[in-house]
Amino acid sequence: MKENLLLIHGGAPTAVINASLYGAVTEAKRNAEIGHVYGAVGGSGGVLKENFIALENIPEERLRLLLHTPASAIGTSRDHLEPEDYAAMSKILQRHNIHYVLYNGGNGSMDACGKLSKTCKGKGIHAVGIPKTIDNDIAVTDHAPGFGSSARYMAATVAEVAADVRALPIHVSIVEAMGRDAGWIAAASALARQENGDGPHLICLPECPFDEDVFLEQIKYLQKKNGGIVVVAGEGLKNKAGQPIVEPIFKVGRAVYYGDVSAHLANLVIRKLGIKARSEKPGICGRASIAFQSAVDRQEAELAGREAVRAVLSGKSDLMVGFERMPGDKYAIKTIHIPIEDVMLCDRTMPREFIAQSGFDVTDAFTRWCRPLIGEPLRELFRFSRSTGELGTLL
Repeated sequence: MKENLLLIHGGAPTAVINASLYGAVTEAKRNAEIGHVYGAVGGSGGVLKENFIALENIPEERLRLLLHTPASAIGTSRDHLEPEDYAAMSKILQRHNIHYVLYNGGNGSMDACGKLSKTCKGKGIHAVGIPKTIDNDIAVTDHAPGFGSSARYMAATVAEVAADVRALPIHVSIVEAMGRDAGWIAAASALARQENGDGPHLICLPECPFDEDVFLEQIKYLQKKNGGIVVVAGEGLKNKAGQPIVEPIFKVGRAVYYGDVSAHLANLVIRKLGIKARSEKPGICGRASIAFQSAVDRQEAELAGREAVRAVLSGKSDLMVGFERMPGDKYAIKTIHIPIEDVMLCDRTMPREFIAQSGFDVTDAFTRWCRPLIGEPLRELFRFSRSTGELGTLL
């Protein structure tokens, strides 16, 4: 009897999680030893409900649509699992002759993958993780699929906001970036700049304790210098005491619904400085955008799915597929196998060498690291140039 493979999605979707699904399904279909390729409908809860969908008979022309479809085609979840749930899942896997399990998600999903693998020890079940997160906060791997597309969206959106503010320089525009306690997405907004002085003019990272007085002093200085200002702020900003600057609306376990940081900062600027300010919160738009999907991100997500299938079929388990960046001027990566215990609930924040000394910007080292991940260069925006005389003579 042929053995079956199961794919599970966990946590928030991305613009490329379906690309990993495509890679895994197509790679599994190439191997005669695999019978059914199942998807758990609705994440871990779908496993417990035995709600599986067979993916192996979907025509290739339909399957390829996954590469450019946002969110999760099979559904995902943030189910909290207890030890008895893993025991129940183990029995369900055995009942359906599932010997290969691929968990696609962030560090919480890798925790679930590791615990399920441990529960299934000695039962001939192999479990491997496929990384996925817009937050880029999974440990060890150079980066995670999902981040490159989110970074591209943030950079392109901030470039457009900055052009608007430059045209009508009368207010402070504050754009909020997702990312929980990690500032990777906020930092990616630095790629919006085409010339010195372009926005974002301040980048507020969760890794740097937020000081309200220092922030307002920066705003006063930049407003006198530029008129209009663009600020990018991470949703997880905390003060010197480590407390969120805006109390979360809701929190259960690792699931946090953050307060509106951008609106809070805009209100501070208006009330305390008397300067016009607006807040923008792209939110889900930034993780679901196919219009700004990074081709590099998509290709690497597919690669991670394929490599995970190869790993379980070779008898490997208790690992997550990761990326290692190769040395040299030209961007290249190779897949690596990371012990699952090294990434279970292990958060990775921005390293010090990527954060500017001021705490309100990123370094050149970060932009060099990040630029390849967003794919092709962003669209160049027109502006008059003094250096070429395009502005003419001021009368």
